[in-house]
Amino acid sequence: MDIHQGTDGVTVPIDEPYSEDHTAGAPYEYGIVAVTQELITGFTSQSFHIDSVEAKQKPFGGSVTGGWHTVALMMRLFARHYPSTVKSPGSPGADELRRLKPVRPGDQLHLRLHTPGTRLSCSDPRRGIVRALAELIDQSGESVLRVTGVNLQRTRDSA
Repeated sequence: MDIHQGTDGVTVPIDEPYSEDHTAGAPYEYGIVAVTQELITGFTSQSFHIDSVEAKQKPFGGSVTGGWHTVALMMRLFARHYPSTVKSPGSPGADELRRLKPVRPGDQLHLRLHTPGTRLSCSDPRRGIVRALAELIDQSGESVLRVTGVNLQRTRDSA
């Protein structure tokens, strides 16, 4: 289990942090997803993702995941590893979603998270707002997808 040094000196599991346990700029890396043709085929019914002959005639020159499939792969890792199951009441959304590079069969992807910043909620001081820059990284260390998520997290004072 990944651990994180909280602001009060207490080491907490990263999957159960309070708002103030997120350190600006601290990187976290999680999971691996192996992309296969079967994984791509199981997600979509679009023929240019399924039919290898047709895929070769498309701009990417071969089979790739669909854009929203790539987002779903990132969200699988994000949801499994990042938000607190007891201290996160939800998310108001995400900003700046960018697909940066096609994802192909054979790629190995993992999630890298950075926390650009946190602040207390103006409407409810028992909650913090944590911005998380999520990147899906391929086996070459290149970012294939980037999105900034906005997460609500309970503060330690709300416990």
